[in-house]
Amino acid sequence: MNERIKKLRRTLDLTQQEFADRIGSKRNTVAKYESGDNSPSAAVVSLICRTFDVNETWLRTGEGEMFVEKSRMDTIAEFAADLYNTDMKFKRDLIEVLAKLDESSWKELEKIANMFIETASKKEE
Repeated sequence: MNERIKKLRRTLDLTQQEFADRIGSKRNTVAKYESGDNSPSAAVVSLICRTFDVNETWLRTGEGEMFVEKSRMDTIAEFAADLYNTDMKFKRDLIEVLAKLDESSWKELEKIANMFIETASKKEE
């Protein structure tokens, strides 16, 4: 498991300190997990999986994909829950405005979004 923890951290482009901070641990603890000196408890494995959307089977055995595929609804639900935990007033304000749109406003917003997507794809060509 030690190599998979290291691979996960590197895939996420996190330092050991950043990884440790995200799971509420210490850098040297993560270093010991990665070196194989210590093994994470079941609770820590579960926390890593929840925090980074990691497939627990992959983390424990190396089988399957590294990350769990989230459904669209799961992604939206997580975003909505995060609105209560963020200091970004803009996010909350934007969602509040979107929640108040009527059907015709949604259609106009869709046109604008499609124009933006079209313009962005032309710039990539």
